[in-house]
This record gives sequence, structure tokens and C-alpha cells, in this order.
Amino acid sequence: MRTLELIVTPEDAGRTLGTLLRSRLHLSTHRIASLKFSNGIMLDDTVSHTDTRVQAGQIIRVLLRDSAAALVPYDIPIHSSYRDEDLRIVDKPAPLAAIHGAQSDGHSLENAIFAALGCPETYIYRPVSRLDKGTSGLMPVALNAHAHDRMQRMLHTADYIREYLAVTEGAPEADEGICCLPIGHADGVKRCISPDGKPAVTHYRVLQRAANGRALIRLRLETGRTHQIRVHMQALGCPVAGDWLYGTPLQELPGRFALHSAYLAFTHPLTGEKLVFESILPKELSVLLSI
Repeated sequence: MRTLELIVTPEDAGRTLGTLLRSRLHLSTHRIASLKFSNGIMLDDTVSHTDTRVQAGQIIRVLLRDSAAALVPYDIPIHSSYRDEDLRIVDKPAPLAAIHGAQSDGHSLENAIFAALGCPETYIYRPVSRLDKGTSGLMPVALNAHAHDRMQRMLHTADYIREYLAVTEGAPEADEGICCLPIGHADGVKRCISPDGKPAVTHYRVLQRAANGRALIRLRLETGRTHQIRVHMQALGCPVAGDWLYGTPLQELPGRFALHSAYLAFTHPLTGEKLVFESILPKELSVLLSI
């Protein structure tokens, strides 16, 4: 697999990723579209959208895959809640990267699904929405370009509902509420609350306040900013347990934190069927409420 790399200069700071792909790496519009489908555009080792504004010192990497032969199959059991000819709903374990990248060394959900499908030569990985490496739970993957496009159009609308369960260190004062703080870039992959950031809306409801000071919170996203739940929970004074970036890591959760994608509901983009999926909180997270 050929990798193109570019370090953002101070002169290019503030420009969009797509602009630099065209002007600095000389990629065509068609190639950029293809890379978006195959999640081949990365900013600081995180798959990123072309409208992302870059900062000086950030590293842009473009993964040029001519075929799926560049992928190494990762043979691990992956539970699927649903599969038809258009969609697959997988229950991603953690820690496991959702996307194959320079840091995943072939150990990713992308490689695992490649193996589960029998390593087809025409394989193109099309996740609809992605989970952080340290987050477990439900994640939809489209099996063709048409389904992927229809699902992407549904994201961040009332027709696509996703809810998470988080074990947090502490809890919000109110039992339920909405956090609407805008989220912007901090250092590297880290995000922060910023008045110049993008709008971000997270609904939360406290399900349990444990005697050890932790809490179980159910969260629903209206927007899909990078690290949105993690940033908003930190801002509310109750970071996600084990979150090494926005809180404190836990020995009980090696490589992951206490965030789980627990609920998905949407209309099938081709059949019109109403689909609802639920995933229970993993045991390694639920025990945090009693230790």
C-alpha cells in the first residue's frame, strides 16, 4: 500500500484538508472521493473528513490502496447483530481500531471484517459511523456504495438515533439535561470546548449514582463531533472512566475506557424497514460501579 504524507506548514494552517489534498498532493476529485469511501484520508492517524480545517504541524496521510490485497486478514470473532446484502451491524470489541491505519498493524475491525468475508479482492470497507479504538458496541457497516451513501445522508438527522452508555467519574448535578458546548481542536488528536468550535449537542440521563462516586449515564448524540461524548463529559466535571485523554486511565480497563455504543435505530435505506438494535453494557464496565 502506497502512503502519501504531508506535514501542515504554518502557511497552510486553517485551510481545509480537501484543499491541501488537491493543491499539495495533487489528487484528483475522483481520487479523493474514492479515498473517502475507503477511509484512506487520515489526519494525525485519525480518519478525517475533507472539510476539516488543519493546524500547523499536523500530519496528513493518504492511504492509496489499489485493492484489498494490501489488507492483512485479522481472524477474530466479530458478533453481528444484523446482516443483509446492504448492511452489517457489528458489535465492536475494545480496544480495537475501527479503521486500518499506521498504528493498528492490521489489528482493526476493517481487517477483521475483511477476514470474515473471506478476503474478497474487491473488498472496500464502508463504515457508516465510527467508534474510537477504546469504545465498544454497535457500529453499522455498509456493504455497497449505494447503501453507504444513503446511510451517510441519514446521519445527524432524526431518522438515525444512536445512544451510548458511559461509566463516569462523578456525575452531572442534574439527573438529565443537554450539553451544547461547541467543540474545537486542541493539541494533536485532542479536542476541547472552544467558542470558535463546531456546534455539538449531547443529551444525557443519569441512570445510576453508585456509592463509589461513579455514575452510569445514557447519552444520545444529535451531532457527531470527534470525541464528542468524552469532551462533553469532561466539561460537565465527570469524565468517562478510564479515559486517558480527557481523564485518568484505569488498570482495570487496559487500552479502553468506559464508553459503549448501546443503541441504534434507523430506517433501512433501501427496504424502508424500521430497525432497532441494542447491546448490553460489557461486564468489565458494569463492575466499575461496584468496586
